[in-house]
Amino acid sequence: MTSTDSAAQTPAKAPAKDPWDLPDVSGLVVGVLGGTGPQGKGLAYRLAKAGQKVIIGSRAAERAQAAAGELGHGIEGADNAECARRSDVVIVAVPWDGHGKTLEGLREELAGKLVVDCVNPLGFDKKGAYAIKPDEGSAAEQAAALLPDSRVTAAFHHLSAVLLQDPEIDEIDTDVMVLGEVRADVETVQALAGRIPGMRGVFAGRLRNAHQVESLVANLISVNRRYKAHAGLRVTDV
Repeated sequence: MTSTDSAAQTPAKAPAKDPWDLPDVSGLVVGVLGGTGPQGKGLAYRLAKAGQKVIIGSRAAERAQAAAGELGHGIEGADNAECARRSDVVIVAVPWDGHGKTLEGLREELAGKLVVDCVNPLGFDKKGAYAIKPDEGSAAEQAAALLPDSRVTAAFHHLSAVLLQDPEIDEIDTDVMVLGEVRADVETVQALAGRIPGMRGVFAGRLRNAHQVESLVANLISVNRRYKAHAGLRVTDV
């Protein structure tokens, strides 16, 4: 066999995947646990306004349904278990102090689901906000430990609930740091973020790096208080 024949039989190396080639997520149903709180309510509103099918969950179905009625855009309300069961992607936006208990109680309903944790473990004292480091390392890693049959990612930590809920604001100028273990799952979340005008999802590492992303919210709170702002993030050169 000649060297030319040998080269001809060697398969060509596939071109590197374009990191901005993201999937079509327009048909996915997005559930928001904690959808009656400021962050969850704002995310539900923005995603539904962008055309996503959204269900918000609460411990009480009536409370979720009332919030859904206020938001409009076809959003539905249900109790947390039904919200999890009916959704393809579930965003966790519950308060930190109820994070573990909520997820532990929904392990079965969240099995096989893509879970997006956006919870920030924070404490507050007279000096302001400060980061809390959970035993597992981060809220996202706690979620992964409690939901072994789910695909856990982390995203949407640095968004202003005020801006998210303001109907007078058409675009939100910010990047969304997305962390996860499986590229396809991360890209799905990036694509969801990109459905919201002005927003872009950026891969920011694996879940072991989620603590830094979650804790940065304490710094943003300090920025907002000093400058009377609703600060977000932009990553340059990507």
